[in-house]
Amino acid sequence: MDRLRLPRLGRETAWFYSSAAIVAVAGFIKLRQGIADYTQTETYCYQSVRTNSPVEPYVNCFSVSPTGKFSKVFQAGEDTDLAKNANPGYAMPGLWDGHGHLLQYGEFLNSVDLFGSTSMDDVRSRVRKYTEENPQAGSKEEWLRGVGWDQMALGKMPTADDLSADEELKDLYIMLDRVDVHCIWVSQAVLNLLPKSIPDVPGGEIVRDPGMGVFCDNAIDMVMALWPKPDNKKKTQFVRSAMEKLNEVGLVGMHDAGVTPGNLNLYKELEGGDDWTLRVYAMVECYERNTFCPSEVERYTSPDGFLSIQSVKLFADGALGSWGSALIEPYTDRPETSGSLLVNASELVYDTIAWANEGFQVNIHAIGDLANRYAIDAMVAALRLLCPDEPLSICQSYHRFRIEHSQIIHPDDQARMHAVGIIPSIQPTHATSDMAYAEKRLGRERTAKEAYRMRSLLDINPVLGSDFPVEPPNPFQGIYAAVTRRSPHTGRGTDDSPDGWHTEEALDLDQAIRGFTEGPAYGGFMKGKTGVIKPGAYADWVVLDAPLEKIDIEDLRSLNVKETWVGGKKVYSRD
Repeated sequence: MDRLRLPRLGRETAWFYSSAAIVAVAGFIKLRQGIADYTQTETYCYQSVRTNSPVEPYVNCFSVSPTGKFSKVFQAGEDTDLAKNANPGYAMPGLWDGHGHLLQYGEFLNSVDLFGSTSMDDVRSRVRKYTEENPQAGSKEEWLRGVGWDQMALGKMPTADDLSADEELKDLYIMLDRVDVHCIWVSQAVLNLLPKSIPDVPGGEIVRDPGMGVFCDNAIDMVMALWPKPDNKKKTQFVRSAMEKLNEVGLVGMHDAGVTPGNLNLYKELEGGDDWTLRVYAMVECYERNTFCPSEVERYTSPDGFLSIQSVKLFADGALGSWGSALIEPYTDRPETSGSLLVNASELVYDTIAWANEGFQVNIHAIGDLANRYAIDAMVAALRLLCPDEPLSICQSYHRFRIEHSQIIHPDDQARMHAVGIIPSIQPTHATSDMAYAEKRLGRERTAKEAYRMRSLLDINPVLGSDFPVEPPNPFQGIYAAVTRRSPHTGRGTDDSPDGWHTEEALDLDQAIRGFTEGPAYGGFMKGKTGVIKPGAYADWVVLDAPLEKIDIEDLRSLNVKETWVGGKKVYSRD
């Protein structure tokens, strides 16, 4: 009988056996993982489940693996125990906010709420009440912060003297953000830290009439340089409180529109902890706005999908409410100005090309029609360099450049957006908040042809969001605003009308839901992973008392979710 002869273990055969061993071990590990996934899978059934999938739009059950992903989505027969014992409620894919500010929202939750203030006395009363509850606020080391004032509601542009009129406030260090966070209002104590003679700032405005105290856009930087920044301990508190509130309104993820390198490092430290209960798609914002800082950041995506850093935020202009958005033609109610560009056109082109070459998605804040035109110019220039041999629309499908806000767009530039596929990132509640003064700023014709488009941009994958803390983060209020074009706060249109504002641009309910689910997924390179309930997607869902399709549209204004789940874990329960 022949003996078994083993081959000589030369270099090549040794490599063969070691490779085979590695493959065998890897297969064994994968098999064990598969067995664990099968044995530890949890199945959840509800009265109905909206999936957002064209294959099975509605089911009643799904299973979640230990890795926090959907492993099975199915319809259990009505006579089965699964269906008979289904959880009360109606599930749907977890909602995303396509444009918000995580740290700023957390800071807002820990500062003076000035939203809805209607007079100087109202503002002073709210600030005074905050100082009574937070006696440490207002010192040189810890300025008193707040957000939400609007000169349109106050009747005039505020000044430092308006704060000094209250004896309890006159010596405090106070910095209050306008409702759009594009202007700040500071106290005399803060003004005293600045030089007595302050020159004008390109791309910004120092409001001098009726008095000093308000700084807008690029002029804000000189004050921010003096502001004692919160440390990481306080920022961690901001993140925790923000995520808790966002989960409460049914959000499972957000696109964080402008995060500095230092704060991104903090996010990396916090991500993975028990308090990190929200998926974050972060946009880099250099310490010096509108610059190229690749040495300070790197692309990063966590294995569990809870943090992604692969985009950058640039700023073309300011905001409409403070006459800071850059227009092609002058403002109707201030014909001496056309707004402000925060960066010149050539620099915007350079920054866009530079970041795109580093592999970052480029997202440009643009509100006015001139700013939107320059943003499109910059993106088209970058796409031509990135894909010289391909159509721009194909190249854009790889890079997915976005215009954040996309509020006022000349018809010629709307056509260019459609042709290239540039993604509009839209906040429906901006339309319903701005409708009170938009026509004053723009005139009737410009408003009708250019402003606050939604329906006419459906073919280019709009991303919907709120811009919190500028607007409340509740996505159901955003859905309401998108569908009715009425204010979710009052249920009314302009001048207390029961009719919506420019309803020709309204979305239907399904389109609005997809704008807060599939839209952010596509705009954040997570299509098929979020915004849908299907095998392989992240197990993120919300539970409602009734399906959205059956709820009276007016009830969306005050809708409260029953539960929010992220990665297969319950992060919020109303009961």
